[in-house]
Amino acid sequence: MIAPDALEPRRPDPPGGESTALVTAALAGDQRAFSGLYERYARAVHGVVLAHAPPDDVKDLVQETFLAAWRQLHSLRDRGAFGGWLMAIARNVARQSRRANLRLVPLDEGLPAPASEPEIDGDRALAAIRSLPEAYRETLLLRLVEGMSGPEIAERTGLTHGSVRVNLHRGMQMLRDTLGWKHD
Repeated sequence: MIAPDALEPRRPDPPGGESTALVTAALAGDQRAFSGLYERYARAVHGVVLAHAPPDDVKDLVQETFLAAWRQLHSLRDRGAFGGWLMAIARNVARQSRRANLRLVPLDEGLPAPASEPEIDGDRALAAIRSLPEAYRETLLLRLVEGMSGPEIAERTGLTHGSVRVNLHRGMQMLRDTLGWKHD
């Protein structure tokens, strides 16, 4: 279940904020402004896409996200809400890619079971994070993989600082439980 804090309305960029100015310039055809938006949001998009897509596909999907955003920029109603709007596009691009690449493979019934639980590696940790609810999954990946601070996550995704703190705290608790780590 997603925490109630995760459902708070997205916090738009303050009027006249840097993102709003870049969006306004990009809408006027300024490609450098859109490049500025890319520089500002690429890490956040990477983290969101990583929450939903195979690691090998992430780089291409980040590019697809920004291409889709460039093409759809005219449809953005609130220029101050660019971050949340872009993250929604990133989620949709990643989900569409996952659906398009879904392949069923028959399981060989003769495969032996693993002798013991393997050590935790990056693939297992990523799988554990992906098993969490979306709000926790995305904020954890933005923090742990992309190295973003809580305030950066809030700014890029449009969530409030409180929501990010709660999502990170609860997400880490759930991740520890999923991986079998003890916590205080």
